[in-house]
Amino acid sequence: MPSANIDHLTIPVPEEHFDPVVEWYKKALSPLGYTEIMRFPGVVGLGSELPDFWIAQKEIHIPSGFHFAFSAPNQIAVDTFHRAATDAGGTCNGKPGLRPEYHKHYYAAYVLDPIGNNVEMVTHCPEGLEK
Repeated sequence: MPSANIDHLTIPVPEEHFDPVVEWYKKALSPLGYTEIMRFPGVVGLGSELPDFWIAQKEIHIPSGFHFAFSAPNQIAVDTFHRAATDAGGTCNGKPGLRPEYHKHYYAAYVLDPIGNNVEMVTHCPEGLEK
């Protein structure tokens, strides 16, 4: 399977939600080995090796509602993400499971983050196989 071409992604978060959202993502993305790698005033970079997911403190005047997906190595990581994200206070937006309408091995879970973004964790590998 080809590797992804996106180097990094930044989401805007209002100042009053910045610290709780950062903490939520640290917990929700822990199944991928994500930790806080870099921090600057008003910006935090998370990742497993390099900071590829950034959270920036910005005043936004548009409603939240972004959708983005993280690639998981297997179905266990998808299940673990869903549990970690909902335990951290996220709202289930789709329990872990196969989504055959996309393709026969599409296994995903969806959780709304604290400001309403739809976060997906997905694997495209057959059960038992890792990337």
